[in-house]
Amino acid sequence: MNILQLVPKLNIGGVEKGTIEVAKYLTLHGHKAVVVSAGGVMEKYLTAVGARHYTLPIGKKNPCVMLYCYFKLKDIIRKEKIDIVHARSRVPALIGFFAARSTLRTFITTAHGQYRKHFLSKVMGWGKIVICANETMASHMKINFDVPINKIKIIARGVDLKKFSFREPSDAGSKSFKVGMISRYSPLKGHLDFIQAISYLSRKVHNLEAIIMGDRASAKDEYLKKIDLAVKKYKLESIVTFRESYEDVAKVLGELDCLVSANREQEAFGRTVIEAQSRGVPVVATKVGGVVENVEDNKTGLLCEPQDPAGMSETILKLMQDKNLYHEISINARNFVEQKYSLEKMMDRTIDIYKDVLIQKNILVFKISALGDVILSVPSLRAIRNKFKTAVIKVMVDIKFRDILEKCPYIDEVIACDFSNRDKGAGLLKLAERLRKEDFDISIDFQNNRKSHMVSFLASIPERYGYDNGKYSYLLNRKISLPKKKTSPVEHQGYILGLMGITHFDETLELWELPESSSWARNFLEDKWLKKGQEIIGFSISASKKWKTKNWPVSDFAKLADMLAAKRSARVLLIGAEEDREYADEFIKRTDAKPIDAVGKTDISGMISLISKCDAMVTGDSAPMHVAAALGVPFVSLFGPTDPERHLPSSGKSRVLYKKTRCSPCYKANCFFGYKCMRAIKPEEVFKALDSLIPKRTIANLTDRGL
Repeated sequence: MNILQLVPKLNIGGVEKGTIEVAKYLTLHGHKAVVVSAGGVMEKYLTAVGARHYTLPIGKKNPCVMLYCYFKLKDIIRKEKIDIVHARSRVPALIGFFAARSTLRTFITTAHGQYRKHFLSKVMGWGKIVICANETMASHMKINFDVPINKIKIIARGVDLKKFSFREPSDAGSKSFKVGMISRYSPLKGHLDFIQAISYLSRKVHNLEAIIMGDRASAKDEYLKKIDLAVKKYKLESIVTFRESYEDVAKVLGELDCLVSANREQEAFGRTVIEAQSRGVPVVATKVGGVVENVEDNKTGLLCEPQDPAGMSETILKLMQDKNLYHEISINARNFVEQKYSLEKMMDRTIDIYKDVLIQKNILVFKISALGDVILSVPSLRAIRNKFKTAVIKVMVDIKFRDILEKCPYIDEVIACDFSNRDKGAGLLKLAERLRKEDFDISIDFQNNRKSHMVSFLASIPERYGYDNGKYSYLLNRKISLPKKKTSPVEHQGYILGLMGITHFDETLELWELPESSSWARNFLEDKWLKKGQEIIGFSISASKKWKTKNWPVSDFAKLADMLAAKRSARVLLIGAEEDREYADEFIKRTDAKPIDAVGKTDISGMISLISKCDAMVTGDSAPMHVAAALGVPFVSLFGPTDPERHLPSSGKSRVLYKKTRCSPCYKANCFFGYKCMRAIKPEEVFKALDSLIPKRTIANLTDRGL
């Protein structure tokens, strides 16, 4: 693996140490480690462990500098053949995200701080995986930045137990009591509180020394002046000494009798805390953030309130005066670190995540509408699953059709959209943002319209497959021209799959009934006085309100119903939506049979279950035809204004009646020539087709259908 880590600088700090430790572990295990930063005192350690470093001002917020770094970073990614871009800070993460996306590399982040809620912090949740050091940080990212919990991986920070070897409490210096603070210079770290606490303590302890260690070169002058003035104000020049960040932290810790973590606000982790515990140096820490996960009061350390110098000094004094407590905390803390914070465990876990994230693919399939088209996507979903067996596959469908794929075994989740209400206008941008958090690698667009193309692009999905159909298809980067020859609806999707290396697949349709809908359908039919062993023939009497040209005359449906009742003693079941009520009422007036009227009385799941109970269906080019095909229910399909070669689903139990006229297929919603193509189909022909499709109803049939 070739791993690129991004950090602003390489000066003292937990982030920088972790970066170097990962780089060292990668090179020792035969992988390539590359780091991009603005450089710093710890840069030399990268060369020592065999890693490669590129110097870029990647932590600068200047837009021009960020754009420069973006192009340079893309060059580095290509040159070093990087597999994973791992960002450890916000500005580098923003640059790294777009550089990784444009080069089709995997992007992950490690969230090191409890960031405040603003745009720049959000990017730390954009990784395909978001690594956190503890539960506190994981909860912060989930609650404040809506990072999906499945993306968050907790890896406890590791400590080199050999380098930070245990120092027996008796080995601590006896001439003076040394209290230290090791952190970057920032008001949030509480240096001024620490200095004031030392002032209080110095009045009670005569052999006191204090050490403040950090990188003064990278600190703001104004804050350093405040620290220096505080030392002078409290007359602590002979007590407080400053140590530079380039010194060996393990060695400095070995000189201390107590380490203080004086954070004023939430601290995500506190690496120096566990390093001190590993050395056997008791820790006094303020009760903030993730630090309290590592410092159990009076057991693995002592806790005090933040921004309370007097309380901090009393806590340190308690440690000084109680030798038994001092000894117990030293031993307990070391044991705690050995059990939880082994560097070897952290690195092994990190490498495992790198490997997993390269294998794992997140795929989003667009098949938003309509009902029949969603059903027709199932063979493609099955083929995608066969190709990407370990991938997370999700499908976006219109909210009206989400139940159709609820039980589909080839996908992991259905994402419902509502472009008529919630997701229209600005809602589309919110939808895209939600999808971007899912960090999809691939989108497969079987919808192929403007909205689906826009959403996949705005969601920053790296590989976007679809048809070059002129409907914003320039937003796709993996596209194919529309086929010129006639193709079946499933075969039409196959051209897109071919771009992904899927060249052969089974076109058989499938559907999965919801148990509650099946039970409802059975009870519904039983309540309609259905005779035992009586055949049920489903009629879809209206193909579409918008496509009146697809409708077979209601008078012909009525004649067919009478023939079925007279010659086969069959019962007709009317299927349709509430908008088909007018057709249903006219049908009932015209027939002498006693149909079971389900028009407008069920949802889509209920309609599917009703069709599953039928012996056969008679339908135009509409969704019930695809439902019947998917359920294995025999059907007679009636075609006129559309071409069956393009729209007929694969089924071994169907008959097609298509009377081609001079003007068909016209693909028009209205007809000015008397609907000749559909009127040319006679009830006798449909009856004959049904007669050839279905045997006489038997008790075995009845049992099989759950009636």
